[in-house]
Amino acid sequence: MADTASHAFSLNLVHDGKETRIAAQTPFTIGRSPEMKLVLPYPYISRRHAEIHFEPSSQRLELIAPGSECFVNGVRVTRHLLSPGDQIRLGFLQGPLLSIVENTSSHSSLRTTLGHLKEPSGSEADLTKLSWFVEAARRLNDVGAVQEILEALVDTTLELTRVERGYVFLRNAAGELRLAAGRSHAGESLSDSSTLSHTAIRQAIESGSEFIVTDTLSAGAAAPTHSIVAQSIRAIICIPLRKHSSERTSKDSQVLGVLYLDSRQQRSRLTRLDNDLLRTIAAEATLLVENATLAEAEAAARRYREELIIASEIQQGLMSVRIPCLSFAEVDAHSIPCKGIAGDFYDVLCHNDALYVVVSDISGKGVSAAVLGSTLQGLIHGQILSGLSLPEIALFANKYICDKNIRKYATLFLLRLTTDGVAEYVNCGHVQPLLHRTVDQSPGATTAPASCNLPVGLFADATYTSEILQLEPRQRLFVLTDGITEAEDPSGQCFGDGRLQSLISNGAMLSHIFDELRTFTVGAELEDDCTMVEIRYRPQQQ
Repeated sequence: MADTASHAFSLNLVHDGKETRIAAQTPFTIGRSPEMKLVLPYPYISRRHAEIHFEPSSQRLELIAPGSECFVNGVRVTRHLLSPGDQIRLGFLQGPLLSIVENTSSHSSLRTTLGHLKEPSGSEADLTKLSWFVEAARRLNDVGAVQEILEALVDTTLELTRVERGYVFLRNAAGELRLAAGRSHAGESLSDSSTLSHTAIRQAIESGSEFIVTDTLSAGAAAPTHSIVAQSIRAIICIPLRKHSSERTSKDSQVLGVLYLDSRQQRSRLTRLDNDLLRTIAAEATLLVENATLAEAEAAARRYREELIIASEIQQGLMSVRIPCLSFAEVDAHSIPCKGIAGDFYDVLCHNDALYVVVSDISGKGVSAAVLGSTLQGLIHGQILSGLSLPEIALFANKYICDKNIRKYATLFLLRLTTDGVAEYVNCGHVQPLLHRTVDQSPGATTAPASCNLPVGLFADATYTSEILQLEPRQRLFVLTDGITEAEDPSGQCFGDGRLQSLISNGAMLSHIFDELRTFTVGAELEDDCTMVEIRYRPQQQ
């Protein structure tokens, strides 16, 4: 592997139909834990799943995964020396794919360029330019931030061409050019790009090839454009900065940006060696910019993940539920978020000798759903303690969300169970609960009470009514969110109502149901939060 001694290498990550290039440095850690350099937050990935590090004795990269499922080229391994092109699967054979990319670092590429350049004629000028080339490469590699790389690129190319000013333009996500760096030959920063030849820039971008006119007034030059004439530009050099991507795309989309140099005082004298040096330095700078951009994006993503973990811990603290110990009912509850923070929530509390259970599913996922979920839970909790009836609580929650005009809604299930087994409930667009009763220790029937109101937050004038359900001894009531029945395995098959009802009918406890759910979905990413609360009615002894 070229230049492995630098301990830097590149990886391609292919997952969920997306391909990402990663600029990596050993030791490179992979896992579910947020401090890993590559975080894969999936249940089938261990907290510290694998590590790639440099092995000095072999001058190669080595994959180490002693206790985790890792496959290299289809074979399960615990340690493996890697080569360019190796395919690493994490978790299972269809898991996220990492491939080792041949290192194309600056030092390697510069050595190749020097080897391909023809032997200099022996003139002092050519030897000076080759010395300049090495110094320019060193200068580029001594800086790490994107802005520093761009300014170093402009300074070094101005030094070679001896023109007056230089600019670098980069393309944003929409494909539009923005001025990223501008410098004069005296080292001053330039921010005005209105006096440049934008026609030359556009031609270099669209064609993906250099646009170089060293003397616009010479007889052999093509007819100058309006901007060249208007700005009295004598020499102009435009070199597209091409991406180092193997994807098959158009010439236009392969261009990261453009290096623009011009002079209004004198024409430029460029030899063939000068042109080769310019192209090579531009290519090296482009690679450095890509790697620096990836590193900055990874740092930003890492900060976001850390903030998300903090937000998740705060949310879990705010939404923590202490199941009350009651003489007439037993409650069990469990929830699995599909993201770092959950949009589902449940609450269980005792007030005035009655058990209250709340289960809600907020529309959408992620942070916005979690914020509304936390707010709604606190609101409902307070309304229960204030003595409002269940329909009044639903009405209040609906009015609150509609008045805020936040363009979100929630399904909601409210239950009030008293000591005599009377269960009053309000179903606001939520999944129907499941009611199960065993008969003489044998599997019993599972039914779904059918009564439903509108979700809260959709219509300001919605009304809500409650229903009464009489629970009998040994009956179990399950309140759940649709993330459970709609959870998919790697082939796309849903967990389904039938599988869930079969488990309940056979007396499965909540922990066993969630174990079955995890086994079913292993290798597939959850698309929705999964929440379930079980209420077992246990009448008081007479």
